[in-house]
Amino acid sequence: MDNEQITAWLRENNRTELDKLWIRADSVRKENVGDDVYLRGLLEFSNVCSRRCIYCGISADVKDCRRYSMTEDEILQSAQFAADSGYGTVVLQSGENKKLNTQMLADVITKIKAKTSLAITLSVGEWPCDIYKLWKQAGADRFLLRFETSDDKLYSKLHPDCKIGVAERYEKLEMLRDLGYEVGSGVMIGVPSQSFESLADDIIKIRELNLHMIGTGPYVPHWKTRLTENLADFLLDTENQVPANEEMAYKVMALIRILCPKINLPATTALATLNFEQGYENGLKRGCNVVMPNITPVKYRKLYNLYFGKACKKADDFEIEIKQRIKNIGRTIGAGRGDSLKFTEEVAGKV
Repeated sequence: MDNEQITAWLRENNRTELDKLWIRADSVRKENVGDDVYLRGLLEFSNVCSRRCIYCGISADVKDCRRYSMTEDEILQSAQFAADSGYGTVVLQSGENKKLNTQMLADVITKIKAKTSLAITLSVGEWPCDIYKLWKQAGADRFLLRFETSDDKLYSKLHPDCKIGVAERYEKLEMLRDLGYEVGSGVMIGVPSQSFESLADDIIKIRELNLHMIGTGPYVPHWKTRLTENLADFLLDTENQVPANEEMAYKVMALIRILCPKINLPATTALATLNFEQGYENGLKRGCNVVMPNITPVKYRKLYNLYFGKACKKADDFEIEIKQRIKNIGRTIGAGRGDSLKFTEEVAGKV
């Protein structure tokens, strides 16, 4: 599919035609990665951030955000919970904190690896190559770094402290790939100033980057960010502005699955924020094969406030519920790490 074809699907509102898209994406998913749904325990270990991204609730510009950083023991206890719950992966996520003790994080990674069989995904932002290498050598397996939009002008607006525009993200993604990480990225859907053609370019860029996993979801505003405060200056006219709604998220996920059949594709928390009762299921029926239950301790969870209304439940309650919901739609809980098929085939090809 080219930009014109993808744009047509993004603009499609006919229910019969969309049903065809859902069926095609689900068929591609089943043929390539099967019926297993892999669970990743999402641990938001710190909301301290040095970046000034104008859409994010934990941006350094949000002055009244209560900051926290979990202790090493707290991180290890949460990782053990993920292992005991049968998850194959723990995702260590934080703001991009330039004062982060990078050696401490390396030590935590090593200890998790020594005590569990978990794969470790990091989502901690942009760092020099030697730091990425330190964490890889400590045992980190995967890295998630979303580029958010391929529109360089919009990227620079959203990230006023960036140095060279969206190219800085592409450079880091390539660096991570060269170090042997399983690499993930993704975009925001419906962020103000995003046109249908721009979003189509994003999807094409995802294919060109040859990624192993894609994490994408609808833009959900936070009421104290610079973007929300100046919303009128960003929104396009109704004909061209991509809506940040649930259906648009499904369209993007379905198209990504069709274009990138062997990647891992999560039904994200933002989907559940828009539709907690069926968001995960609908995502799984439209190409997704991963769910990321939040295992952040309750006392910290609401402080990791990226956007308004973020779906939150106690980890132990949700762990039981989500497994049943996955089974209810005829899918199975994946065993083991759940590495991306694309990644495993690439590694096999190098041997």
